Amino acid sequence: MKTKTILCFFLFSVLSLKAFGEAEADTIIVNIDYSYDRPWLNYPVVVPLKGYPFTTSSTVYFEGKELPSQLDDLEGDGINDEMCFLVDLKRSGTYACKVVLGKTGTQKDYPLRTYAELLLTNPKVKDKTKQNLYIRQLVVTKELEDSYHLVHHHGIAFENELIALRIYFDKRQTLDLYGKKRMGLELHDTQFYTTQEQRLQGYGEDILWTGNSMGLGALRGWSNGKAQMLDDVAHRGQRIVCHGPVRTIVEMSDGGWLWKQGQRVNLTERYTLYAGHRDICVEAWVVPVAEGLRFATGLMHMAGASKLSNHKGLRGLWGTNWPAKDTTTCTQETLGMGIYVPAAYLQKELACDGLDDAYVLAPVNGHLKYYLTYSADKETYGYHQACDWFTYLKQWKALLLAQPRVKISRRHSK
Repeated sequence: MKTKTILCFFLFSVLSLKAFGEAEADTIIVNIDYSYDRPWLNYPVVVPLKGYPFTTSSTVYFEGKELPSQLDDLEGDGINDEMCFLVDLKRSGTYACKVVLGKTGTQKDYPLRTYAELLLTNPKVKDKTKQNLYIRQLVVTKELEDSYHLVHHHGIAFENELIALRIYFDKRQTLDLYGKKRMGLELHDTQFYTTQEQRLQGYGEDILWTGNSMGLGALRGWSNGKAQMLDDVAHRGQRIVCHGPVRTIVEMSDGGWLWKQGQRVNLTERYTLYAGHRDICVEAWVVPVAEGLRFATGLMHMAGASKLSNHKGLRGLWGTNWPAKDTTTCTQETLGMGIYVPAAYLQKELACDGLDDAYVLAPVNGHLKYYLTYSADKETYGYHQACDWFTYLKQWKALLLAQPRVKISRRHSK
C-alpha cells in the first residue's frame, strides 16, 4: 500500500511538472498579408498580450533568423501589455513570423535603436550636456507657474537613429526638432545642447525655433474659431513609457483640462517612434468623452518656405529658419516637415494665419490619431530639396494607407 502511494505521488508530480512546463511558453504565428507594390522596411508588428498574461520574454523568428523584439508595460502596472518587432516587407505577399512568448526568465538584450530621457534641471551641474537627475515620469499641479524650466531641455526628449525631438513641458506642448548629420543615438551625449566640440565630432543639434507656433504638430484645443493652448489644467505630466530595440513611447497628460466653461476632461497624448522610421504616430484620448470637443494641430508657418497640401489631410513644407533668437550663436537650418491626419478625424483644413498651417480635428469616441515626420538638410542620409521631400510625403501617406492585414494565431504550447 505504501509503495502504491509513493508511485501515485511520483506520477502526480511528473504530470504536474509537465503541465507546468507546458505553461511556461506559448508559440504563436503572425501572418502578414501585404498587397502594396512598394517595399515597407521596418514594418512594425504589435502583438497584444491580453491573452498571454505574465509574459516576461519573447523571441521572434522570420525566414530562419531571429528578429529583435520588445515587451512593453504600457500601463505601468508591472504587467507587459504588448510585444512588438520590426520586419522588412520587400514585396507584396504573405509573410509568416513565429513568436515564442515565455512566462519565465527575462527578455534578451538586443542593441538599442531608440532612446528617451526626462531629467530635472540640476542647479549644481552647470554643463548642459551632463545633467544627471534622470527620472521616469513627472506630474506637477497648476500651482507650479514655471514647469518649463523645471525640466532639462524643457521637456521630455526621445529619438531613434534618424530623428530626435523634445516636447515642451508647458501649455504649448510643442514638438521641437533636433537635426542629425549621421545616423545613431545622440541625446544621451548632447542632451539637446550640442557643444562646439561635439559639432566638430559630427553630432547634430537643435534646428527649429518654434515660439508659440505648433512647431511640428503640437496638439491644441479649438474654441471660438481659434486654436487654444492647454493652459487651464489641474495637473500636467510627462512620462517615458518605454524605449528599446524596437520603439520608444512617451506620454503627455493634462488632467482636469478646462476645455469649455464648466467642463473639464482628462487628456492623454501618446507619441510612438519606431526604429528606422522618420515618422511619429500621435494618439490622444479624452476621458470622459465630451460632445462637441474639437482640437487643432498643424505645421508652423515658415516665411519663404515651399508648401504642399493635397487638401485631404496631408501637408508639408520645406524651408529655412534661425533655430535661436540670438543668431550669432547658430546658423540657419533648412528642413522639411510633414503631417498627415486620417479622414476619420479631419474636420477642416484652415488657411495659414501667419503662425500655423492648421487643421481642425474631431475625436472619434474620445480618440484621435495623426502622423508627423521631418527631415533635416544636414542629414547625410536624408532629403535636400523641396521636390524630393514632397515626393517622399506623398509616398509616406500612400504607405500609411496600405496597412497590411495581420492575423495572429496560437500554434501550440511547449
